Amino acid sequence: MTEIIFLVESDNDSGYIAQALGESIITQADDLETLKKEVKDAVHCHFPDEELRPKTIRLHIVQEELFAS
Repeated sequence: MTEIIFLVESDNDSGYIAQALGESIITQADDLETLKKEVKDAVHCHFPDEELRPKTIRLHIVQEELFAS
């Protein structure tokens, strides 16, 4: 695997939640910079063998916006 993709959504209670697509990895953080560190740490924990670890991490950030019509 050369790349792993995370779906990132904002959460009113905890800032941001990131969930990997196709893997059982999920983490959260208060802000995006901290989330990047948490995601990287989670990937390293999930793939302890460096040869099997994805070389790149992609964050797909979903933002919902609500406004009056």
